[in-house]
Amino acid sequence: MIDLALSDEHRQLAATIRDFAARELAPGVPEADRSATPDPELFAKLASLGLPGICYPQRYGGAGLDWIALGLACEELEYVDASCRTALSVHAGLCATGIYQWGTEEQRQRLLRPLAEGRRQGCFGLTEPDAGSDVQALRTQAVREGDAYRLRGQKVWISMGDFADYLLVFATTDPARGGHGMSAFLVERALAGPGLRTEPMKGKYGLRASDTAVVYLDDALVPAANRIGEEGEGFKVAMSCLDSGRFCVASGAAGTVRACLDMSVAYARQRHVQGQEIGRLQLVQQMIAGMSRDYDIARLLWLRAGWLKNSGQRSSRESALAKWVNTEAARRAADDALQVHGATGFSEECPAARYLRNSRATLIYEGTRELQTVLAAEYALGYRSDRPVRRALPPWPDEEPAVAAGDVAVAASG
Repeated sequence: MIDLALSDEHRQLAATIRDFAARELAPGVPEADRSATPDPELFAKLASLGLPGICYPQRYGGAGLDWIALGLACEELEYVDASCRTALSVHAGLCATGIYQWGTEEQRQRLLRPLAEGRRQGCFGLTEPDAGSDVQALRTQAVREGDAYRLRGQKVWISMGDFADYLLVFATTDPARGGHGMSAFLVERALAGPGLRTEPMKGKYGLRASDTAVVYLDDALVPAANRIGEEGEGFKVAMSCLDSGRFCVASGAAGTVRACLDMSVAYARQRHVQGQEIGRLQLVQQMIAGMSRDYDIARLLWLRAGWLKNSGQRSSRESALAKWVNTEAARRAADDALQVHGATGFSEECPAARYLRNSRATLIYEGTRELQTVLAAEYALGYRSDRPVRRALPPWPDEEPAVAAGDVAVAASG
């Protein structure tokens, strides 16, 4: 039976992250957004709280908590700014998931452990100039040379790509087989040599406080021991990573909705027009009621997906649906929050415009809203169904006891 109630440990965790984000992250976000200068210490700050490995077992360097804990972290971080959530969700949801689910035991100890412990930062390299939603159109190639591969190609719109130490990169090892010829590789920046080069992308509409990069692979060297899964399994690896990535985006979007609701309620109670709070005006109430409704829906959708992940069940449909519904809700809430604030919302004084710009990105990355719409329709029509994958996510809890929420930082550092 599904149980979406939060435990005392979950509530304590959320409160801890909320306080941390308000003190350590929120003060620097407005200036980072205005100057489009990502904080190079952001990941280290998240690591100081033990968040990079929050949902991974202690035997791999993680905190031993669960997927609901990761979702709560994403929601609380995006309540401050989507750039804060992006750093965690790309690392834990997209990159580390691939190694945890598809890697060998040796790879989990060698590659996942430094990610989970926060000693290395990870990112996810799938999108290319001509391959976004059409993943099978990617052109990056991996050529085997003895005990190593040479990667040649280009990746774009790679979140945290300029800061990351490890890049989970997807390339074709057999172009004639299309998607069945795709393979996954964990590229270590320190070992890749001069063939790996990254540079930040400028002029973004939103997510200005987040690192986004172009990745150039010009014979970048990758040991064969860093191939994740077998040759030809890259498409499956990528899709399973996207399941977790969409879960993180969905839970983060709930944070945007809640932030917009909170700021709108506070302003509607404080702002007076013709002698009364604007919260008494029915059209203002309509916008605030919509945010309240959408937050409850968003929270329930991502909790359901997290519950499935905790039980070891596939959550492709549920994560995709949560991502679609919640990101639409976040965009709508940010737009309405700006409207509630009137002229104030149209200035740097109010964060509503920043939330609106940031929310617009979530309708595009990790599967556009149009793709999510098609997926929802195909599931409903019976054209698509989720079959068990060859390597499912291990169910939670693991055989070891979870760390208490208040001890997350201790577990991550020791």
